[in-house]
This record gives sequence, C-alpha cells and structure tokens, in this order.
Amino acid sequence: MNTPVYELHDVGKEFAAPAENLVIFDQIRLTIGAGEAIAVVGASGSGKSTLLHLLGTLDVPTRGRILFGGQDLAGMTPEEKAALRNRSLGFVFQFYHLLPEFSTLENVGMQAMIGGMTPAKAAQLAGRALENVGLAAKAGQQVATLSGGERQRVAIARAILLEPKVLLADEPTGNLDERAGSMIGELLLRLRRELTMTLVVVTHNRDLAASMDRCFELRAGALYETTRV
Repeated sequence: MNTPVYELHDVGKEFAAPAENLVIFDQIRLTIGAGEAIAVVGASGSGKSTLLHLLGTLDVPTRGRILFGGQDLAGMTPEEKAALRNRSLGFVFQFYHLLPEFSTLENVGMQAMIGGMTPAKAAQLAGRALENVGLAAKAGQQVATLSGGERQRVAIARAILLEPKVLLADEPTGNLDERAGSMIGELLLRLRRELTMTLVVVTHNRDLAASMDRCFELRAGALYETTRV
C-alpha cells in the first residue's frame, strides 16, 4: 500500500484569548491519498483556512500529529519545512498576490529565482507553467492588464512551477464571477490529473466542492465527510 500524502491524528488548534482559549477544531482525523482531490467546506470562521495552513506548514497544531508522506511535520526544522513548501507544496489563494509592476512571466518565475534558480531556468519553467494554464501568449504582458480569471491562472501557474506533490487552494474562485470560477475549477482538476498532484481545496463554491473526489465539512470544531454540499 502506498503511503498517504497526509495523515492527521487527533489534530486540534486553538488560539489564546483574554477569557479562555478559542478552540477552532479538535481531534481532527483525516487521511489523504496521493492524487486525491479533496474539498473542505464550512461556514465562515469554521477553521477551513486554518486547517489548510496546518497542511501547508504555515502554522502548527496545538495538539495531535500531522504526517506528510509518513514523516511527522512536528519533527522538521524550520529550514526543512521551508524546503518542503518550496519543492513539494503549491499554494493558491483567493487574492492573487501578484506584483503589478512585473510581467506575467516574471511573476510566475520570481519565487524560483529568489530560491536560487538562474533567471534563464526560471523563465523556462515559468513559460511551461503558463502553457499549462493557457496563458503562454500573455507571458510578456503586465499582470495589471489581465482579467481576474487570468490573474488567478497566473497565480496557479506560479504554484505549479516546480510541479509540486500537493496543491493547496484557499477559496480559489472566491474573487471571481460564476463563469471564471467554473473555468478555474476545471483547470485545477485538469492540472491535478496531468501533473498527478494531490489537490486540497477550501471553498464556498458548491459546484467546485461537488466536483472533488471527497468533500468534508468543518462544523462545530469537528470534520465530517459529506455528500451534501
């Protein structure tokens, strides 16, 4: 049997508050296999983004264990976590976090250059990533001239630049109209198949959630698998 990409064992997260600690969720148990497409839904404030941040090593659980490929994330140094994020994890957010003064190609390849890759190699990979999202023709355009859907595709191209094992998407259609949101959902699923990635999406978009292999709802601090979205 292949080792799961993620194993969550009784994971809890809480934050300090003046009166008493605020418990976001507790005793979360979840296993995500390689190549799966998973949706997490729930009301605003239910902890969906917090859970995604834990999966992305951007935060740590208050209790419990998270294993990535069988390795306990708690045992990794900050440098090892940074390397994991750079090589194995891709992130897509509701807001694109693009730099308007730079071109589409530069936005996609910049993180690789910051990580030490040569500009020529970064540009080559960025060009390939833009082809994968259907924006090769706009590589030289300033991102400020692109539509919202196109900007999100640039953000996705940046996330898949190094062909990560996992793509983590936090409300990737939340800033888009219905048509553009549908196109982004189809793109994410296509890339997941073509690049054999695991896809974890936090979303309020019911159609997007329904298109995933499995859907989970965060409710009252617990995670439930659901067919109702």
